[in-house]
Amino acid sequence: MTIEPVARIRTDFTDKFGIPRQSGRVPALQGRIVFEPSFRNPDALREIEGFSHLWLIFDFSQSHRDGWSATVRPPRLGGNRRIGVFASRSPFRPNPLGLSCVRLERIEETDDGMELIVSGVDLLDGTPIYDIKPYIPYADCIPQASGGYTESTFRYRLEVDFPAHMLDLLPEDKRDAVIGCLAEDPRPSYQDDPQRIYSMRFMDYDVRFRVCDGVLTVTEVEVYRTSS
Repeated sequence: MTIEPVARIRTDFTDKFGIPRQSGRVPALQGRIVFEPSFRNPDALREIEGFSHLWLIFDFSQSHRDGWSATVRPPRLGGNRRIGVFASRSPFRPNPLGLSCVRLERIEETDDGMELIVSGVDLLDGTPIYDIKPYIPYADCIPQASGGYTESTFRYRLEVDFPAHMLDLLPEDKRDAVIGCLAEDPRPSYQDDPQRIYSMRFMDYDVRFRVCDGVLTVTEVEVYRTSS
């Protein structure tokens, strides 16, 4: 069976480090779904505006590997505990397919056809989208469902200390998204060196930080290429 992307998503992340590990964790983080030329038929989106959220089936395009492993080590569990690949959301899978639920903010008509503006994204810029499906509350939401090992990590967040003079370097409409991504703690869970400086690329910026006692402190913001 051969499948092809119907669209690609444009986001502010050109590097995997710092992307939220699950969709919806950073509501301020937006993306733009741009359809491939052969799928730019507006009829394909008829009545999609009636849904508040969408499922995206996508390709973990930077996680392709030869072969696969039956077990993986989720970073939120410290990077040492192994669980079954089918009991995980790991990108390293027999078929590198991902599933994200995003909020549909609006539809825009552009020179490249109708585009979907979505929020709560957790995808790398340029990620291929294989399919889009509406989120149906009565079918897709199961309040009594159990979350397994994820229930111990779901509420984990860092306090973010982002000095105002550095935050002012970022576009105002992107600041909440950056702070939200930092609060999610981009570091591998097995690293806990309070002196280590990490760098998260967001848009045209390197945001450098360290973490100590549950507080993430931004130490520097640097433009690494000219903003357009």
